[in-house]
Amino acid sequence: MAKKITTVFFCQECGYESSKWMGQCPGCKQWNTLVEEKVSVTGSGMGGASKTAAVREAPKPVAIGEVSLNDGERMMTGIEELDRVLGGGIMQGSLILVGGDPGIGKSTLLLQTCRQLSMNGRRVLYISGEESLKQIKLRAMRIGTFGDNLLLLCETNLSLVEEVIQRTNPQVVIIDSIQTMYQEAVSSAPGSVSQVREATNVFLQLAKRLGISIFIVGHVTKEGTVAGPRVLEHMVDTVLYFEGDRFASYRILRGVKNRFGSTNEIGVFEMRKEGLVEVKNPSEYMLSGKPVGASGSVVVCSVEGTRPILVEIQALVCHTNFGIPRRQTTGTDFNRVNLLMAVLEKRLGLQIGDCDAYVNIAGGMKLNEPAIDLGIIMAIVSSFRNRAVDEKTLVFGEVGLSGEVRAVTMAAQRVQEAKKLGYSTVIMPRVNLEGMEPVEGIKVIGVGGIGEAIDLI
Repeated sequence: MAKKITTVFFCQECGYESSKWMGQCPGCKQWNTLVEEKVSVTGSGMGGASKTAAVREAPKPVAIGEVSLNDGERMMTGIEELDRVLGGGIMQGSLILVGGDPGIGKSTLLLQTCRQLSMNGRRVLYISGEESLKQIKLRAMRIGTFGDNLLLLCETNLSLVEEVIQRTNPQVVIIDSIQTMYQEAVSSAPGSVSQVREATNVFLQLAKRLGISIFIVGHVTKEGTVAGPRVLEHMVDTVLYFEGDRFASYRILRGVKNRFGSTNEIGVFEMRKEGLVEVKNPSEYMLSGKPVGASGSVVVCSVEGTRPILVEIQALVCHTNFGIPRRQTTGTDFNRVNLLMAVLEKRLGLQIGDCDAYVNIAGGMKLNEPAIDLGIIMAIVSSFRNRAVDEKTLVFGEVGLSGEVRAVTMAAQRVQEAKKLGYSTVIMPRVNLEGMEPVEGIKVIGVGGIGEAIDLI
């Protein structure tokens, strides 16, 4: 069977295939993303794969009413924060992609998941292409004791890995990482677009055919997205991103795609010497170290999925020494802050157009929910006027271009979270007060515009 070596150019962003190099990818319109790879093409017309497919009996369609569901479709990992992000546990036969910066704790989180599952009697296979067995053992000793149901394998050959999975038939498989796996039939180097796509397709077929839940670890680019073609994220069932500063102790697990649950949930962890520890009360953790009596500091309530989280918004406004004022944001949308400052200048007449403005979400959180608009405005005005907001006051509400404060979702849950953490006053949209029962021990103030909210400072 003759083989012909050809050169093909693949886009690293979207997987677009071209016979020649181009500066701009026609698929995703990105520049300088096409890379050269050599592939082997079998020149035999109807090859072995096609003959096998022709001989194999065609599958029969099944009526949707005949499909049965049982209680064992999900496996609880024993890590509540991970179960929350996954939508209530690991779905049987699902393919889950975990991405994150190097050293952020992806392997540690999955190894702890393996420990919990193996201690609960689940058969787990941990396949590493980056570490030896002794290196994995050293990390495991730091986490704790493991059961005999956890099996380790150090291999990068995709054909051998597939054979081991079929022979051992585990319930959960960890692939660390997808960029190290290679298929001998594909001539390109490991980590290339062709190899990553082929490896993901093999694990997808194994997960669906054998009912095995497979976690694959993916490296990320400098932009923070999973390396390789974007089709990789489309193939898997769930995409999880592990975020946070590698030099800080906090870590945030966020689901950006989930076919079996919500994509708004987050899990908060703290990195310690014994591994990752769940943070049961993220609000208290994010507000630790908040200054007392400082201007430009306001506590807001944002909702991530079903969980209200209290965070501190810090603003620093000062007159610029240059011709063009500088604006900088950390943890929130830059354009949104510029829009809110324009609303302040137009609707309240504040002369802040010639001021530098810096807005920061303390604790490393990234928030884009409109409910934090009112908090950002009050923090900017507090810093501009050098007047501190009462430390026991919580603020939330969406701000429109006319300066009105609009309603937000889950207002009652936000007030309950404020009461739980000892806050005495809540400034919120007046529209949300309709039909909401009063909360004992907390003063709720409804405002209809930003002018009313600013007068309360």
